[in-house]
Amino acid sequence: MSKSLLNGVTKWLVIAAILLVFAASFEKGTLEEVLYYIPDIIYLGGQHLELVLVSGLAAVLVAIPLGIILSRPGMVRYAEYVMQGLNIGATIPTLAMLAMSMSFLGIGFMPAVFALFVITLLPITRNTYTGLRNVPAHLNEAARGMGMSDIHRLIRVELPNSLSIIFAGMRTAFSLNIGTVPIAYLIGGGGLGELVFMGIRLDDIPMMLAGAIATAALAVLVDITLGLLSQLCIPKGIAFAAHG
Repeated sequence: MSKSLLNGVTKWLVIAAILLVFAASFEKGTLEEVLYYIPDIIYLGGQHLELVLVSGLAAVLVAIPLGIILSRPGMVRYAEYVMQGLNIGATIPTLAMLAMSMSFLGIGFMPAVFALFVITLLPITRNTYTGLRNVPAHLNEAARGMGMSDIHRLIRVELPNSLSIIFAGMRTAFSLNIGTVPIAYLIGGGGLGELVFMGIRLDDIPMMLAGAIATAALAVLVDITLGLLSQLCIPKGIAFAAHG
C-alpha cells in the first residue's frame, strides 16, 4: 500500500471514529429525531450535490486551462495579476458574493452556481499553475531532446507530473464549495442549508444537526471520491516517485 493511500485511510478512520463517538453521545431521543429528517436529507442532499457538481465542474473546466495558459513562458509575468483577480472570490465575504450575484441574476439556482463558481476558481487555477511550473527542468530538457513539440511535452510530461498538485487543489476547492453551499439557501439556491437555517430559526436542534451532519458527510464522500480518482489518474511511476 502506498504511503499516500495509507495516510488517507488513516485520516478517514480517525474521522469515522470521531463520528462514532459523536453519534454515541446523542441521547436516544435526539438521534431518533435527527433520523426523522432522512427523507429531507435525501431530497435536499440531491439539490446540494447538484449545486456542487455544476459549479465545481464549471470551475474545473475554466481553471485548469487558465492555469495551463498562465504557466507558459510568455504568460508567467501576468500570472500573479490574474491570481490576485481570482483572489477576489476568496476575499469578498460569501454573503456579499451571493448578494452581488443575486443582484444581476435574480434569486434561485443560477446566482448560487455563479457565486460558488467564482469561489472555487482560485485553488484549482493556482495549483495547476504551480504544478506545471514545478515540473523538474531536466524532464522538459529530455523531452525537447527527444524532439517533442510544446503540446506533446505538455500532455506527456508536464501534466502527468503535476496531476498530484492539481488534484490537491481540486480537493481543497470542492471542500470549500460544499461548505459554502448551505449559505446559498438564503438566496433560494436550495440544498442542505434549508435544514440548518430552518433549524436555527425554529430552535430545532435535531433539524439543524441533520443538515450539518449531512453536509459534513457529503464533504467527506466527495473528498474520498476525488482521492480515489487521483489514484486512478496519476501514472503509477510518478505516484511512486512522489510518495514511495
